[in-house]
Amino acid sequence: MNLMKVAQVYIEHPVMAIDQTYSYTYPEGMRLSRGVRVKVSFNRREVIGFVDCLTEIDENSLSYQLLPILEVLDESPLLNDEMYALAEWMAYRTISPRIACFQAMLPSKIRPKSNRKPVKMLQYVAYQSEPEEFNGRQRQQKEALLYLKEHGEMLRSEWRDLFGISPTRSLEEKNYVSVFEKEAQYLKEEKNTVPFFTLTPAQKRAFDELNASEKEVILLHGATGSGKTEIYLQMADQIIKEGKQALILVPEIGLTPQMVKRVEERFGDNVAIYHSKLNDQERYEQFMRVKNHEVSVVVGTRSAVFMPLDNIGLIVMDEEHDHSYKQMNKPFYHCRDIAIKRGEYHHCKVILGSATPSLESYARAKKGVYGLVTLLERVNHQPLPKVVVVDVNQQLRRKDSYIITKPLRDAIEDRLKKNEQIIILLNRRGYNPIMRCADCNTVVTCPDCDLAMNYHKDLNQLVCHTCGKIMDVPVTCEKCGSHYFVRSGYGTQKLEEELQRLFPSARIMRMDTDTVGKKKAHEEYFTRFGNHEADILLGTQMIAKGLDYPLVTLVGILNSDALLARSDFRSVETTFDLIVQASGRSGRGKDAGEVYVQAFDPSHYAIRYASKHDYLHFFAEEMNYRHVAKYPPYTYLISMVFSHNDLERYTSAIMDLSYQLKSDEKLKVLGPSDLLRTFNKQRKRIIIKGTDLDHMIDAVRSVYDTFMRSTPEVGVVVDVNPLSLE
Repeated sequence: MNLMKVAQVYIEHPVMAIDQTYSYTYPEGMRLSRGVRVKVSFNRREVIGFVDCLTEIDENSLSYQLLPILEVLDESPLLNDEMYALAEWMAYRTISPRIACFQAMLPSKIRPKSNRKPVKMLQYVAYQSEPEEFNGRQRQQKEALLYLKEHGEMLRSEWRDLFGISPTRSLEEKNYVSVFEKEAQYLKEEKNTVPFFTLTPAQKRAFDELNASEKEVILLHGATGSGKTEIYLQMADQIIKEGKQALILVPEIGLTPQMVKRVEERFGDNVAIYHSKLNDQERYEQFMRVKNHEVSVVVGTRSAVFMPLDNIGLIVMDEEHDHSYKQMNKPFYHCRDIAIKRGEYHHCKVILGSATPSLESYARAKKGVYGLVTLLERVNHQPLPKVVVVDVNQQLRRKDSYIITKPLRDAIEDRLKKNEQIIILLNRRGYNPIMRCADCNTVVTCPDCDLAMNYHKDLNQLVCHTCGKIMDVPVTCEKCGSHYFVRSGYGTQKLEEELQRLFPSARIMRMDTDTVGKKKAHEEYFTRFGNHEADILLGTQMIAKGLDYPLVTLVGILNSDALLARSDFRSVETTFDLIVQASGRSGRGKDAGEVYVQAFDPSHYAIRYASKHDYLHFFAEEMNYRHVAKYPPYTYLISMVFSHNDLERYTSAIMDLSYQLKSDEKLKVLGPSDLLRTFNKQRKRIIIKGTDLDHMIDAVRSVYDTFMRSTPEVGVVVDVNPLSLE
């Protein structure tokens, strides 16, 4: 028997059709193990693969020749056994290729992809030897060499800056110093730490309950301003003293600077930071700091849940209700599911914190699946802000503005006189979002997406917020030929102009995706506002949660019920969350806060309960609707979206798939229904409801595989438990 060594390798392409391993030979002595990247030939092209397992095969038993591994790219595995098992579980639960899950777990520098950018390398120098003596003209060479001998290795560029190119080059040429390359590394900064605060009695009770709970997953239902963050930090400190690690997750980049500041104030440089605004090299460096056991605390957004911690003692998911925790492209994972799965592996507590918990989490806590700890008292007995609901329809009948109504104008003027700060929330960016023909009422839509184009005054152009297409403002209406257009609605740019007109002496700062696209822009804006360099901060939902400014005594929420117009089943919950979270930014200092909520439908129960900070009654009423409609948390959902330039050609194939699913008595299947065209592709969707998620996944997998084999040209996106059905 002639045995040859064979590696089973996943190929870099995240396509379900090739979601399997491929066999490659490797010679004796090649250092291979599961979880390392290799370069192989696939379909006559060099690609990157991920080693799954190593076997031996009798060469005589094969009727074909195996190709060899061309190159091993890693000295040690990138993912440990826990993360490898997590990827397998993730692939099953999200109906995704395994390689897509591996790629989601790694920073782009070391992702199994051919087009990755190489890791940044820097040149260093180190002392090697010295002559018996230097002559008089070699004084600079002597100083340079002795400096290196005393200080050890250093960056070659810094050494040359200190002593000049000529003397340092001479030392290199004479081999008195060695020149070598190393990966760029995170530069440590000495950070001063501050002591922990003494917990209030309410915080101490919650802290003790969290520690005493036998549940591994615990929902901390804490009012805005109740001091949840301090509890997280003191629990993390407790875990670190036991020699374990803590993972703290926040939903959005906008919340990261404040959380990072608080964590670094307590733990200094013992913290790794991981979020989307870091460049590729920085993310790689932070990943390696964790992998090399250089830190005990990780703070980050959604993707930080995959950081290679191997001794986790605590996972915190702040603002657990937030939709940003859901990955919106393949693999469609929810950060909460990954955090809980990692908590199971490490037998550690997973704390889900929120003032407005997701209905799914609160329902599980009420059932006893999760633990439940409440903290409904603000720190130092600060009262929750008074909420005033303004009926915009009523104000319009009085010839008032629908943008900033008179009650809110008066409140802003009062706060400006008192030198206090104001936050204004409008969940729409741009200037006048929609352009409409004045004669035939036709809305200008994106030619590729069938969605309304949004006008941006600074560009004087129309922008599609879905595909990014930019168009010049039209001169004539395509439908009727009219030259007259009206602009309806308003966005943050228009609001900024209106506020500046009403309050010319006010210092106004606008935050939306158009103004904070640059690196560290969030941190810069929040620091400036915290230093009172602006009186009014206006922006989209990125300013609605997590921010803590003691001088903010007024929050205005405009168009608060706009989300209710959506047909999505979560729109009511999203509206309630947004109002309560934004309201919580007011009155965190010594002065009481106020909130003005402008709404066209002030009687809606989401607005009524949000204005009273009444989560429990909102939960009960919204759960009744979910129960009647059989939506989560009473059922699970799977969405299948099909797309193609000419999807009508495949209608019968999609209908056949739907009939197969409908034949299963355990499933309720809706569709296929037509969706709006996006990216110049027609779309149809099927929705599957059920109460047994594993059965649903298996059923969808079976028809999905068959469909893809017969119609590989049709794009199919499968999302298990989607956030939205719009």
